Amino acid sequence: MNFGVVIHGPEVIDSGHAKVVLEMFSKMGNVSAKLGGAMGKIAVMDAHMEDLIDIKESLKPSMAIDSLFSECDAVCLLNHGKTVKNGLEFGGIVMSRLKDRNSRPLIQIESPGCDDGTVVYWNDKGQDLAKRTGELLDLPVNKGPDHGDVRISSAGSKTFRKISGVHSGELVMIDGFVIGKATSEDVYIVVENGFVIGLEGGIVKEHGLEKLHMYESREPLDIRTAWVKTGAIRRSQSKGPGIRPRKCRTLIHENRPSCTTALIDHIAEKSIELAEGCNCAITVGDDTTAIAADILYRLHIPVIGITDGDPDGFSHTVHFYPGSIIMQLEPGWDDIIGKIIQKKLFCGKVRTEFRSFEEMKDSVQEIIGEKLISLTIY
Repeated sequence: MNFGVVIHGPEVIDSGHAKVVLEMFSKMGNVSAKLGGAMGKIAVMDAHMEDLIDIKESLKPSMAIDSLFSECDAVCLLNHGKTVKNGLEFGGIVMSRLKDRNSRPLIQIESPGCDDGTVVYWNDKGQDLAKRTGELLDLPVNKGPDHGDVRISSAGSKTFRKISGVHSGELVMIDGFVIGKATSEDVYIVVENGFVIGLEGGIVKEHGLEKLHMYESREPLDIRTAWVKTGAIRRSQSKGPGIRPRKCRTLIHENRPSCTTALIDHIAEKSIELAEGCNCAITVGDDTTAIAADILYRLHIPVIGITDGDPDGFSHTVHFYPGSIIMQLEPGWDDIIGKIIQKKLFCGKVRTEFRSFEEMKDSVQEIIGEKLISLTIY
């Protein structure tokens, strides 16, 4: 048989159980594994599993499952949620967005290695596979819970999306932007005419909403399909071989024929795609710089980070590739300078060419001018 496995998030990779599951299926047939999520890509790199898991694409789990349905005899969603209940609710949302969830045997392995881990089958065709998988992994088997899409309600012109599995004090993100902090475990995102206007059970970060809706362009969103996440970007640490950076590329500071540079402005989760093939990246924002630098460290790409000392507070281990430079500005100026850089140096695009790294650095410093407080070189 040809088995398709969609792996969601870094936790199941960091724990080592993704490798166990892939080895299990490989003894039963051929395996094609795809990934969902940027931090999952980092976990794959840290575990040195790039030859086992395809990280070239950036697909939502439902899209990845649909793509594997066309080439595999059975498909498995492999996940490790904050709790098993959260993980199965997530699975239910994924299933509700499939084109045809009954076309192939479909199961979910949730939180393998945990005392309350489980295997569920999401259609009748997947029942036998779920039982066999449960026996091999020593996990209980159940039918997938009857839960559909995200929990949406409305009152007048307002729409409310219930956030599942959130804890008081956790940050709330929509499509990668921090829009507030939970103050309870009962939190709703409040939307009106496509724009987030509040956070029931939480405190809104107005500047985060400005970023989410693209400032002056005021772009609305579909809160039903928006990516919502709470808590830390990566809750676990790899138990694999770990990071393997190359020797510092000292040529980055010399007058090379060109320096292809990416601009990463508050979309750190897309760092791999944006910086692919680049020599360097300019990152805008404290948390964006920390997350993007950590991702690009694995790809041996230095960053020039534009920050203002106002991080949202992610618990995140940061690595800066040698040659990286962090330019801290006066409070509130990182976003303003980022927009100027995009307009003047990138002409509104996400990547551009400089004659050298030094030319790029000097161009950025010229734009920053007297707003620079400190400069740190790694």
